[in-house]
Amino acid sequence: MAQPLPFTPLLFTPLKIRDITLKNRIVVAPMHQYAAIEGYATDWHLVNAGKYAVGGCGLVMVESTKVERRGCGTLGDLGIWHDDHVAGHRRLADFIRAQNAVPALQIGHSGRKARRFRPWEGGKPLQPGPGLPDFAEWELVSASAITDGGDGEPLPRALSRDEIPGVVENWGQAAARANLAGYDILEIHAAHGYLLHQFLSPHSNKRNDDYGGSDLNRMRFAIEIAECVRANWPAHKPLFMRFSVEDDVGWSVPQSIELAKQVKAKGVDVIDCSSGGMLGRPVASASPSTGYGYQVPYADALRRESDIKTMAVGLIIHADQAEEILQRGQADLVALARELMYNPNWAMDAAQKLGVDPKFEIVPPAVGFWLSKRLGSAKTLEPSTYRKGVRELA
Repeated sequence: MAQPLPFTPLLFTPLKIRDITLKNRIVVAPMHQYAAIEGYATDWHLVNAGKYAVGGCGLVMVESTKVERRGCGTLGDLGIWHDDHVAGHRRLADFIRAQNAVPALQIGHSGRKARRFRPWEGGKPLQPGPGLPDFAEWELVSASAITDGGDGEPLPRALSRDEIPGVVENWGQAAARANLAGYDILEIHAAHGYLLHQFLSPHSNKRNDDYGGSDLNRMRFAIEIAECVRANWPAHKPLFMRFSVEDDVGWSVPQSIELAKQVKAKGVDVIDCSSGGMLGRPVASASPSTGYGYQVPYADALRRESDIKTMAVGLIIHADQAEEILQRGQADLVALARELMYNPNWAMDAAQKLGVDPKFEIVPPAVGFWLSKRLGSAKTLEPSTYRKGVRELA
């Protein structure tokens, strides 16, 4: 096992945001599971979120949860557009908190990317049929009546000027329900080509009213949503917002810096810095090749230029890599997604590798007691995450 460091790594230093304290800086990024039934959480969501909380992460963010029915990307999207959805979310939040992790929720709306098959079912647009009685009501809406350019993509309807306040209010009501469910942190999803990003990017927003044209006009929808969500979200609880800091089709770092300043003034505390989503591929400007931490420069730029806390995400794989991001001041938090799918105990593993948790106290006693007992009787053994095999075979 690793030798203790002469200092506590920032990765395992608590962070207080408003009145909520994270035990470490490791965040479970929101990951779509497409396992809901009519928007309701299922056992899959409990097990999926629960394993990350048990594994030692400080903040567990439940996947993008839709603020209205037509915002669902697939039949399996999680929802919070109805009061009856609250109980399932409360079950998730309560379990996460019981493991000494902070429960969080991301809320979103798919816009023109709604009404599709799940990704592993092909991801194509759904068609009317007996299994979709609300197909017409499950309407594709966007900033403008423009598809994403793919063959066979259905045309969305541009939201009218008069409709927009109602959509904004749906976000506020979702925030109020998230609070009733017991979540301690909320994130607004404004990235990855979904509805808010469709308003932000000149690629998808061709409006000629006060929600289109200039950068500030295209930001108006996102700013109003941040304001409405904050008004419906307790002042003592943090609010995050996820950006596609660069989308390669007109929305870029300078606009993201300005939007971060605008929403900070409305009560947003942390910008979750991602990229892409408009073209269905990683942005070319992120790095020459999509390698380790390829989006970290975005978190660094917004942290410095917008004077706001940021969260880095994107191929953050190793403990020393995550620690280096924090030590360099490039971000305040690091979020992992697919690497946590690969190893749900990543936080516990990272603590061992950085030498800061000799008694496995980062995880619940039902896990930590037995692992510390094994360590005491077999000090020369290394966990499977440390090597390829007992003989270091390739």
